[in-house]
Amino acid sequence: MNTTPCMPAAELHKIVQIPVCTLVLEGELQVPAGARGIVIFAHGSGSSRHSPRNQLVARMMREAGVGTLLLDLLTRAEREADTFTQDLSFDVEMLAGRLVAAAHWVSTQPETSGLPLGYFGASSGAGAALVAAARMGGKIAAVVSRGGRPDLAGRALHRVGTPTLFIVGSQDDVVLGLNEQALAEMNCEKELRQVDGATHLFVEPGKLEQVARLSAEWFCRHMRDAAEWGGKAMNGIVFKDRVHAGQMLAGALMKYANDANVIVLGLPRGGVPVAYEVAERLHAPLDVLVVRKVGVRGHEELAMGAIASGDVRVIHYDVMRGMDIPRAVFDAEAAAQVKELHRREMAYRGRTEAPAVGGRIVILVDDGIATGSTIRAAVMALRQQHPRRIVIAVPVAAPETCTELKPLVDDLVVLSRPEDFLGVGQWYEDFSQTQDDEVARLLSSAARFEPAPVPL
Repeated sequence: MNTTPCMPAAELHKIVQIPVCTLVLEGELQVPAGARGIVIFAHGSGSSRHSPRNQLVARMMREAGVGTLLLDLLTRAEREADTFTQDLSFDVEMLAGRLVAAAHWVSTQPETSGLPLGYFGASSGAGAALVAAARMGGKIAAVVSRGGRPDLAGRALHRVGTPTLFIVGSQDDVVLGLNEQALAEMNCEKELRQVDGATHLFVEPGKLEQVARLSAEWFCRHMRDAAEWGGKAMNGIVFKDRVHAGQMLAGALMKYANDANVIVLGLPRGGVPVAYEVAERLHAPLDVLVVRKVGVRGHEELAMGAIASGDVRVIHYDVMRGMDIPRAVFDAEAAAQVKELHRREMAYRGRTEAPAVGGRIVILVDDGIATGSTIRAAVMALRQQHPRRIVIAVPVAAPETCTELKPLVDDLVVLSRPEDFLGVGQWYEDFSQTQDDEVARLLSSAARFEPAPVPL
């Protein structure tokens, strides 16, 4: 997909026909001049592109500068047949395929080529939008679900890497529960917003307008990010910098927010700016766990092992065998890293003792994982202190390393697992080195973080 935005110079409004295999779906495409992106609407069962609720939301999005494609997910003949069975309305996999086809169609049209794309799903359409987002990967900038049924997405929920906003009426008890469950299962930037006093269809005065405002804000923010930092990679997220990565990662960890038993530990140096954003959003204390990679000289991203406080050593035997590295070389390099480990502990916290983690939930944060040697050493060091849970949370990691790490911890949260992973720095626009003084400054600033008060 072309990633150079092609913003229409004048407003565009037309009825379109989108080919999907042997079928043709009808839609209404409206794009304001200078649009920052296009949102494709997925209506719920028994509805169509003429849904007055979706029409209102779409109008307010266009007023905010976002184009809209209101799409009939079923043909006229299919709608007539589905009136009695509703089999097609709940065939989420089929509907997702049509949403994917619509996204490809939009991305190839001269007027809209290169504009960031989003999905807005209502009710059962939200399930289809989430499945489509999982299939499209980084090609979708954001998803919004209005009174959605994310449970219909099934296992695809775990593969969604797209920032997702759930909007549910506070009086829609069953759907609210389904959305809360989905929120806990997803490993991406995510948020749940309740509209006070609203029921499932948001028919109460002013409630649908709240949905539209929340949706427009979500799409505008993430489409702006997509345009500013060049969009998403084909099968992985490219983060602007460590601050941006930390903000996105925090959204995937909100189930741990305001828990007095939670502590966030960043791996210096690069993991600390990421961890700072996580700790701030979760209202959790922040500290560091000093771990040193025992690297292979001449190969910056490659580690033959790691060491951590507590005389913990992890040796990556596959790397050593593959590069014919003798054990004596590892021992010599590890000894040098011990001195640096002690120096950093003194630089970051002075003579202050490390916080006790026994019985606590520890969220271990780094800026990314390649071979996993460093994070394994960190986990081993933590296990000696008997925490209640260990959570590894990183913006990006090699898929095979994720598979190896998952059995070692209680929770593994990774926003992006690109198949063509070569190194962590590949997935950042700005991957400049973090300095000791920045780590010390962030730790000092984080002293103010604490759980938010519970409303009376």
